[in-house]
Amino acid sequence: MSDVGRIATGTRSRLAELVRQPTTLAMLVLLPPVVIEMYGVAMESFPQVLGASADPATVGRVTGTLFAVAFLAGLVGLFQVISAASGDERLAVAGFPRSALLASRLVTMVVVAAVAAVVAFAAFAVRVEVAAPALAFGVLGLAGLVYGLLGVVVGSLLPRELEGSIVLVFLADVDNALSSGLFPVDASASLPVVGELSATDFVPLYHPHELFTAAVLDGELADGHLAPALGWVAVLLAAAFLAYVRSTGDGAFGGWGA
Repeated sequence: MSDVGRIATGTRSRLAELVRQPTTLAMLVLLPPVVIEMYGVAMESFPQVLGASADPATVGRVTGTLFAVAFLAGLVGLFQVISAASGDERLAVAGFPRSALLASRLVTMVVVAAVAAVVAFAAFAVRVEVAAPALAFGVLGLAGLVYGLLGVVVGSLLPRELEGSIVLVFLADVDNALSSGLFPVDASASLPVVGELSATDFVPLYHPHELFTAAVLDGELADGHLAPALGWVAVLLAAAFLAYVRSTGDGAFGGWGA
């Protein structure tokens, strides 16, 4: 069987496992609309947010949409690496290439993150007029990818479902609050080569938040935020690779590709 065939087989197997879990399906379908509406209703009672270009309810729904997608994708990434620790090592010993095992888990995470983005975007678009729907949906997928990879890293460092889930929810909540602009952070630093960086550049959802807001309100690609967002994807992809090797291997790279 070719590597592509192994990846497809592994992805179908893991998606079938997810589909057989009613709780997972219920979270994917019900959680985004509930979270988005909760954020919108909660913000409706606030006065106009200083510096915001939209009414408080829209700001709340934008923030809730990104949180729902990030939270769900992060959980999928977390559980993918936790289950890999007990299952993929045996498959690797049996001759299944580690590269195909990792790829099938990442593809599974991307598929689930895309489903979460579809559900969240549909719920959001019912309540808010979106200036550039295709661009906004693409940004949601990007946010899901960032947090799915972050979930893989957290799952490697904390390979326990309860502790890992709590840490991931805490990270997503704080990250989302800082990225929303509702709690401005003025701290910045100047680094060699890179130049001036603000504190929000170091939170993963900040650039997707800016991209999503610009796509929804202005129908534009926010200048200067796409490259940093893709940079987060590249960094987290490398970290996820190392995390997977750490979780399923013997601490060395000798078994990779076996």
